[in-house]
Amino acid sequence: MFIAPEQFAEVNKSTIDAALKFATVSFDAAERLMGLQLAVGRDALSEGVKSAKVLAEVRDVQDLTALRETFAETGTDKWNNYSKAVYEVAQHTQAQWSNLFESQLTEMNKNVAAALDKAVKTAPAGADVAIAAIKSSMSATSAAFDSMTKAAKQVASYADANVKAATSATNAAVKSAKK
Repeated sequence: MFIAPEQFAEVNKSTIDAALKFATVSFDAAERLMGLQLAVGRDALSEGVKSAKVLAEVRDVQDLTALRETFAETGTDKWNNYSKAVYEVAQHTQAQWSNLFESQLTEMNKNVAAALDKAVKTAPAGADVAIAAIKSSMSATSAAFDSMTKAAKQVASYADANVKAATSATNAAVKSAKK
């Protein structure tokens, strides 16, 4: 099968577009994570200064015990919020990468099917069996990919539910320990 220069250029353009989309998603995720890190660092510095001032005013053991509980609860809440934010960035990025991969696979299958249809028209007698086998293989691959995508989405859903449950359990444990 002969690939015309126009077809080769189109494949290259499609590959470059996909790489740019992948890079854009990656840079967006990195930017969001760096922004989150900077915000957490700024907040930690501010909280550290406030905590030092409050600690300087402690006069007895009861105040220190109450302050320890407050610090533990506040720290746990902040850690849960941070973990949730990182998880959301990761989940969003993974979804974008999955969509990109899925669209690229769909486009590739479409191009291969078009090339096969073109090959059928110019193929010698008896080649239809080989072409049918290739088409069958493509259909099986697409079905397997669909099954894996559905399974991955179910796993992501379970993981999301587990993260939410763990966060709730941690918050409840800190609150009950405070009491």
